[in-house]
Amino acid sequence: MVRNLPHDTFLVIRYVKRRLTVLMDIDGKHEWRDCIDVPGVRLPRGYYFGTSSVTGDLSDNHDIISLKLYQLTVERTPEEEKRDREVFLPIVDNLKLPGMEAPPEPMSGLALFLIVFFSLVAIVFAIVIGIIVYNKWQEQSRKHFY
Repeated sequence: MVRNLPHDTFLVIRYVKRRLTVLMDIDGKHEWRDCIDVPGVRLPRGYYFGTSSVTGDLSDNHDIISLKLYQLTVERTPEEEKRDREVFLPIVDNLKLPGMEAPPEPMSGLALFLIVFFSLVAIVFAIVIGIIVYNKWQEQSRKHFY
């Protein structure tokens, strides 16, 4: 929804006190609309902000005309300062990532016993029925009158 517009599109990315907020202006009205707002984002220090206009197979012209970067001064407690220094990988609190589901709980002993028991009963039942059918077939094959 931002392709081939007759006006510029703007994006604001704000990261303050572990909250990542993205606002956008794609209508050219200079009115910001919420795109995402994610609390509990922990970003490590010492990384750089980078942009790219690579679009893969699309042949559109994507130009990044300007970037305005600000470092906000936010008062932090010594505990928050220590906690933020310990972040080495970007993570988000209480976010389930794809493929990171908890492993299923193992079956209880009773459930496992019942599954094995009824499986064995079904196998014995199938064997008995098979023997009966085979014996009936043998009797039928002996009663040929030539």
